[in-house]
Amino acid sequence: MSGILFLISAPSGSGKSTLVDQLRRLVKNLEFSVSYTTRPPRGSELEAREYHFIGREEFQRMIDGGEFLEYADVFGNYYGTARKSLSDAFSKGRDLLLDIDVQGASQVRAKIPDAVTIFLMPPSPEILAMRLRNRSRAEGAVQEEIIRRRLARARAEIENYREYDYILVNDILDRAVGEMAAIVAAERMHRNDGPQTADDEELLAKAEQCRQRNSEARIRPVLQAFGVVNAEAAPV
Repeated sequence: MSGILFLISAPSGSGKSTLVDQLRRLVKNLEFSVSYTTRPPRGSELEAREYHFIGREEFQRMIDGGEFLEYADVFGNYYGTARKSLSDAFSKGRDLLLDIDVQGASQVRAKIPDAVTIFLMPPSPEILAMRLRNRSRAEGAVQEEIIRRRLARARAEIENYREYDYILVNDILDRAVGEMAAIVAAERMHRNDGPQTADDEELLAKAEQCRQRNSEARIRPVLQAFGVVNAEAAPV
């Protein structure tokens, strides 16, 4: 039970950080990669907890040194995942979870095709806008132009949902955390043959319901709310 790379992507404000925090309390032997960024900390964010906060010159030095598994420029700031996080986790016999945007996930999939990919959707643009405004207030100011940009980016990111193995909708946090935990458990079982209990079968069934091909009915209202093209034609 080791060596599985899990990628989770979501639009900013979807509640991904909260979900990941709760998942890490529930699931054993799951390392979390703390990404690097050139943006300044927000609110109560701490170094090495939410991100490693570094300057652009240091980030560029790491790019030049080939130290990143992936990196991207998002709204004028760099974000990246160090290769070392992957090797460190696997050397300890643990799986690794990356909190990563759509650009980064695409880069990692190209390098590690057997990575397990999960996309977390907000329930609607209205709820996402509310979450973004609440976060902005907590950080000291609400800037409507930034919120509009993030909503537009969210729509563009959601259009990439077909590239992911599993789809979650973060309408009820406890349910989303339970589904995420089931996905981790199911992927571990798929890679490790052995007897399965009734609880194992229940986890496998819950994870299977979250597979992209089985999520059409649940995600169609979200796709339509965000105006994603061909929402009616989402694949079964």
